[in-house]
Amino acid sequence: MLRGEKVILRPPERSDVPMFQRWINDREVNRWLITPWPMSLAEEERWYERITSSSTDKILVITTADGTPVGNLGLHRIDHRYRNAELGIAIFEKGYWGQGLGTDAITTFLRFAFDEWNLHRVTLVVREDNHRARRCYDKVGFVVEGVEREAQFSGGRFVNMVRMGILDREFRARHGDSAEP
Repeated sequence: MLRGEKVILRPPERSDVPMFQRWINDREVNRWLITPWPMSLAEEERWYERITSSSTDKILVITTADGTPVGNLGLHRIDHRYRNAELGIAIFEKGYWGQGLGTDAITTFLRFAFDEWNLHRVTLVVREDNHRARRCYDKVGFVVEGVEREAQFSGGRFVNMVRMGILDREFRARHGDSAEP
């Protein structure tokens, strides 16, 4: 487990699958995700099997300090040769939005990724109109690297996707040189 100031990041368990299915099927939350469609329990179980056996995707459950699961985050397309990966995160429990849990989760996970996995660069893609997420990424230190114009169709219209990234030295300059013991 990885401990932040506000969150604990733990591996997913098979018993989490029904919770993941409930989360992914919440339209208010999943509208911000790259693949916002309803998932059956069987599909979610297949996703769990794939993600927990993958060498290039690592997912952790975000919990509050008291152990309440509120979301998940992960690194995808991890490439150890070129030392990069793509971040994905969602705080699915809406009662926990706006409390800094996402910022703490990302900071905690990136500290681990840069210090323990020796990654050099982490990127992400976010909808241009997802202002809450963009504020979070700005706080962590991600910078805009480009805009994919009209890259996603949602709510009857095309929206731009913003590509952001952070390098290990940028993270260290903002958050300190190394992980805490």
